[in-house]
Amino acid sequence: MANNTISLRSLLEKEKLNGINFLDWFCNLRIVLKQERKEYIIEEPVPNDLGANAPRADKDKFKKHMDDMLDVGCLMLATMTPELQKQHEDMVAYQMIQNLKDIYEGQAHPERL
Repeated sequence: MANNTISLRSLLEKEKLNGINFLDWFCNLRIVLKQERKEYIIEEPVPNDLGANAPRADKDKFKKHMDDMLDVGCLMLATMTPELQKQHEDMVAYQMIQNLKDIYEGQAHPERL
């Protein structure tokens, strides 16, 4: 599976997100995240922190979400131009996607939506 991950991630490494190519980049990001089973990170807001009395299974699920969120955020930042990295470096993956959609989806070609 590691070879599949490397080759699929190369989709994102070919051309960094520069704004103009948002739809292509986003499509490739979704493909990579789907294969890595982390697509939920860009589709769901950050969960609320659990209390100390939360069941162990819930704590484990929360930790996995936080770990996946960090992985996806770093992947996204690594595949952006330096200018976009600076604009998004203090955001988590879900916030980055929401912000990028707000900025670039309206500029996309209608046939691609």
